Amino acid sequence: MSSSTNNSVDTSVEESQTEAAARRARGEFVRGVSAFRSVLGESPHFPAVPNRYHLFVALNCPWCHRVVLARNILGLQDSITMDVAFPSRTNEDDPIEANRWEFNPRRIATLTGTTLPECTFETATGKQFRLAKQIYEAEGSKEASVPILYDKQKGRIVANESADIVRMLNRQAKVLGSNLAEQDCPDLYPEGEGHAQIRSEIDALNDQIYVNINNGAYKAGFSSSQEIYATAFGMYFDTLEKLEALLASDGRLFLTGDMFTEADLRLFPTLYRHDPVYYVRMKLNGARILDYPYLWRWLCRVYSLPGVGESSSLLHCRQGYFGRSWNNVVPLGPTHPMSYPEAYEHPELAGHPAGPDI
Repeated sequence: MSSSTNNSVDTSVEESQTEAAARRARGEFVRGVSAFRSVLGESPHFPAVPNRYHLFVALNCPWCHRVVLARNILGLQDSITMDVAFPSRTNEDDPIEANRWEFNPRRIATLTGTTLPECTFETATGKQFRLAKQIYEAEGSKEASVPILYDKQKGRIVANESADIVRMLNRQAKVLGSNLAEQDCPDLYPEGEGHAQIRSEIDALNDQIYVNINNGAYKAGFSSSQEIYATAFGMYFDTLEKLEALLASDGRLFLTGDMFTEADLRLFPTLYRHDPVYYVRMKLNGARILDYPYLWRWLCRVYSLPGVGESSSLLHCRQGYFGRSWNNVVPLGPTHPMSYPEAYEHPELAGHPAGPDI
């Protein structure tokens, strides 16, 4: 099960806010807590029905990435609509506010010199809001983050915690209108007494992946204390070593065995970003994922699954992360042994460890 603090924080989902202000003052990056936590199908206000709900996302955001992955892997592209923000936040001269997610498909990416075709206007509220912040303000909230799961019928935010959204999309995939046949639709978090063991394994993996990998990357990259950075750096790579050993132990295809689960989905966005983005931007230059043969082959295996490639955009990631750096210049590499994401189609780049092929 997930570890927790004395105030019952689920550390596989969110970070304890204990002494958050003091920790930030010491240079630690402390992630805030999402406030909208309704559950589709459990709240009478938000029944699980098709064609009613909408996602607001940014493709460079790893928390959004996990939600887009769930939507597409579960076959919900036709029944849950989606708007995509530009990967760079608003500039200092923005007429409303700087450093906010913006739905503006007319913006030019510095990396390409063109607009990004995935970006959209805001289409769900009927008010054509430009900033995600304005969607929250309509409900009296000061939050400004994505992802947002939105009820188009009621004009209300359902949830904005990515872990919750992934779990509810999985639980309600069929009634939400999955376009997949039942035998083809994955179950990311199997429920019922017969699946207690795999849920326990997923919970334990989720905890270490969130604390040390997903959030750990931000602890390393955005903290201003050398000591805090070093601790996060060490925990990040220690966990990669443990995951590499887990995959190598019996040649398993995925983290819990032969079945792709929520644990794999939650690990993928960070490892997808590591070599081309986090190695430099988050100062996580201890090793590449390419240097871990089993993790690399796992990464390529997940990338090859239906729905994963269309959920992922390194162009948005590069523009978004490096667009926030001091000079806004986006690195062009890596190009050796080949460019990314094309490299993810080549598991052989990491050699051929013993075990099954993808």
